[in-house]
Amino acid sequence: MQLKTRSREEPEVNLTSLIDVVLLLLIFFMVSTSFVREAEINLRLPEASANEQSEAPADALEITVTEAGAYLVNGRPLVNNERRTLRAAIERLAGEERNVPVYIRADANATHQAVVTAMDVAGQLGFVNVNIATVTPPDA
Repeated sequence: MQLKTRSREEPEVNLTSLIDVVLLLLIFFMVSTSFVREAEINLRLPEASANEQSEAPADALEITVTEAGAYLVNGRPLVNNERRTLRAAIERLAGEERNVPVYIRADANATHQAVVTAMDVAGQLGFVNVNIATVTPPDA
């Protein structure tokens, strides 16, 4: 009995279909991805001067944030710390005028969220001149 040994062929792996699937997935994810730009805040940083003291103009709107997170608008305390109350107080004092400067003063121990909320409310109402007021300690 004579047995023939077959020649062994190396198995082929066809990568064409795999590459097609990967490219189709790549195209699908590129098309289905949404590119969302979050809202941006344009900042103009102030330049400090050692001997210049500036006061807020008389017609300016001043929002003060206390250590407890309470708001005072032009020195008047609000009934609560809610966003809509702050918005109503600003609208009542400013009326339709949106060109007046807004100064936000915050206690050193006030939460960051309370200050950002005041900035956000002013920005949503259309004020473009929003300033952060700083106080230099007496020993500096």
